Amino acid sequence: MAVHVIGTYHSKVGKLEESIYDLLVQAGQGALADARVQAADIDGVWIGNFSGGGFNSQEHLAPCAIDIHPDLRFKPVTRVENACASGSAAIAAAKQAIEAGDAELALVIGVEKMTNLDTAGVTKVLAMASHWPEEGELGMTFPGLFAEYAKGYMERHNISPEDLRTLLAKVTAKNHRNAVANPLAQMPWDCTYQDILDRPDKKNPVVAEPLRLFDCSLVSDGAAALILASEAKAEELGLAGIEIAALVHTTDYLALDKRSKSEFVAGKQAIQKAYELAQITVDDLDFAEVHDCFTIAEVLAYEALGLVPDGQGSRAIEEGLVEVGGKLPVNPSGGLKAKGHPVGATGVSMAVLATRQLQGQAIGHQVEGAKIGLTYNIGGSAASNYCLILKRN
Repeated sequence: MAVHVIGTYHSKVGKLEESIYDLLVQAGQGALADARVQAADIDGVWIGNFSGGGFNSQEHLAPCAIDIHPDLRFKPVTRVENACASGSAAIAAAKQAIEAGDAELALVIGVEKMTNLDTAGVTKVLAMASHWPEEGELGMTFPGLFAEYAKGYMERHNISPEDLRTLLAKVTAKNHRNAVANPLAQMPWDCTYQDILDRPDKKNPVVAEPLRLFDCSLVSDGAAALILASEAKAEELGLAGIEIAALVHTTDYLALDKRSKSEFVAGKQAIQKAYELAQITVDDLDFAEVHDCFTIAEVLAYEALGLVPDGQGSRAIEEGLVEVGGKLPVNPSGGLKAKGHPVGATGVSMAVLATRQLQGQAIGHQVEGAKIGLTYNIGGSAASNYCLILKRN
């Protein structure tokens, strides 16, 4: 049974005045309005949220969705958590309910309000998505975990620190430039990679060797939402057109020391299985939104996608393959690096951005003639991996 996306909503991203409750309600109302469906016709609501408790002292967030509209009262509403992939997990749960015949129309919302805390507070809450006894409790942060990937990548492929720094600066600059076209983005900046390299250390300090401040995604507030429908319901409403061709979830060990530190092993499996289900290859993709929580993660994503062989991630950006107008534009929205990363909302945000691309109504750069798009969303240090492929019929 095919599942279609028939409505979308995306908030601004950044330090917002709205509370987590406001963001949740606005997202739900926006998606309902976009799909032109009634709240009474929604069969269930799924909310992707990483840590309403840690960031906002609100763990039991799901019932707050009733404030979207009184007609949602008594409907099943579920909060779904899988770290930074919570949004994708919520989409997967809603899709499965439709496929099982338990729902015809589902509302999916991703939401996070992070900026209530200072940097130390945010760092501690995020560290709860690591393996706490072996990582977070011992002072390991997420910049530290992804720095391990950067060091592992350098060692495995014999890349010098200078060459890696240049490569990562090129990723940073691409995404900030892409964000200039995105009116909802948190940090648009028309810059070159040399602008990044030339920033003095006090303005681009080392956060976790070899990663610097500008290799890290942002602390963000934001929300996004989708209305999913069974194929029959989408056709009945005259809204069929954007189909979920594949949604694959793979999981690896939580502790990074049990996994490769130079590639996304479980991510590769998710992506390859999604290609098989959608009956495509990487060459059929028109764009991708990938999880660049840190710049090294985008480089590893190029290789996980099969765009370039392992160890040749630099080719993807040096040859312009991932630029808007290139073979496979990656993060035309600006990505997590510059659009922003409200963690529990990110998976839904990616899906909204992909849907809007396929509808020819992109939030930011429009990839001309786009028919097939991919999102790759990870949770933790890539322990949880989701690959979503959307097609325009």
